[in-house]
Amino acid sequence: MVTLLVHDYDAARDWYCHRLGFAVVEDAGLPGGKRWLVLAPPGGAGARLLLARAATPAQAARVGDQTGGRVFLFLHTDDFARDFALWSARGVVFREPPRRESYGTVAVFADLYGTLWDLIEPAG
Repeated sequence: MVTLLVHDYDAARDWYCHRLGFAVVEDAGLPGGKRWLVLAPPGGAGARLLLARAATPAQAARVGDQTGGRVFLFLHTDDFARDFALWSARGVVFREPPRRESYGTVAVFADLYGTLWDLIEPAG
């Protein structure tokens, strides 16, 4: 599981579920207005996301920039063209056109807060 800082639980949950097809695995209230909100990527395989609402000014400053502008997370697909077209139609902002690399087909996209992801269909 990977923790992803967000400004708002519901906005982040809705973006990942409606735009990328993630599923809610757990959503439980915690003391202090916090939640244990876990999402799984389509198909349920791979790492899950724990959405964590930023609770301090220092954390809020890192939302969307947890890696200093580098790609933070990598999402594999078995059909790049399908997902690229579907997600583009759903309003996902790709920061570059798809390209072929030795490891597969890839394009960088940003989530609702600007966190960068690679969508990758591995080669061969």
